[in-house]
Amino acid sequence: MGWLEAFLGLRCPGCGQPLDQAVLCAACRAELVPRHVPNFVYLGSYQRFGNLGRAIKYRGHRELATLVGHKIALGVQQADWVVDGVTAVPTLLYREIQRGYNQAELIAQASAKGLRVPYQRVLSRARYTKSQTRKSLSERLALPEDTFAAKSPVKGVWLLVDDVVTTGTTFARARIALLDAGAAKVYGGAIAVKSPHEISRFSL
Repeated sequence: MGWLEAFLGLRCPGCGQPLDQAVLCAACRAELVPRHVPNFVYLGSYQRFGNLGRAIKYRGHRELATLVGHKIALGVQQADWVVDGVTAVPTLLYREIQRGYNQAELIAQASAKGLRVPYQRVLSRARYTKSQTRKSLSERLALPEDTFAAKSPVKGVWLLVDDVVTTGTTFARARIALLDAGAAKVYGGAIAVKSPHEISRFSL
């Protein structure tokens, strides 16, 4: 399919260079590989691959969500984590309606398919907050502890997926809500993280 992308003048959402393959260029594919910190798998740094999350969220690149979701599933398998289900960090309803989807959910569904386990919407956004991207660092870290709530009880081991992780606060709040719902253990996954050290602290 690379000839078609080249003919149309399409650009890679990962690096902005001419697209030589469908969805993501060969150079970005080579760099986008599973990396691990305790209980968390990610595919690259936020500085390098944070724009992939924006491409899914704002530019409708759903096929990219499938690609990265499968790579996260590969990372789970490489780490020998056995999970009973996959869920996603939820977004606010109006944002999902605006976009037509929750980008983290698209990634999580692809991960679940790759792992051959169920995907389930376990969490809901219980509290309105403005977008994390529009907040200062102190505001991001002060995200209320009751931001997320479980829709129903769960059992077993779960993989919690977000698109990107910056401070780790949103993921931490969603993880606690999932544990409070009955999860025995929660692993995490994302395209990119800003600080692997911080996410390892939040995901223990």
